[in-house]
Amino acid sequence: VQLQASGGGLVQAGDSLRLSCAASGRTFGNYAMGWFRQAPGKEREFVGVISRSAGSTYYADSVKGRFTISRDNAENTVYLQMNSLKPEDTAVYYCAADFARYGSSSSTEYDYWGQGTLVTVSS
Repeated sequence: VQLQASGGGLVQAGDSLRLSCAASGRTFGNYAMGWFRQAPGKEREFVGVISRSAGSTYYADSVKGRFTISRDNAENTVYLQMNSLKPEDTAVYYCAADFARYGSSSSTEYDYWGQGTLVTVSS
């Protein structure tokens, strides 16, 4: 699976942004899709995951209630809607594919990764 993340940019605190991740190469619907992020000088951290069928999502506590993951299996795309952005959300955001039904919060479980898109939130 090849993954291409897009949609990052510079926004102000409180703004919204939607990231997209387009997949190609294998059957998108066979993969749970996760989002991770890495802030400067920090380790990569889990943001959220959506199951193969989009019936289940799971989020990190730091983004719960503000971020929403969705997917369109017909379009081979997963989205990360980010609302009420905070400066601490500044990071490079990565999408990843896990050949599993529900996915995982552990980055080591993922088989494929996108190249990342930078989100910068100013205060």
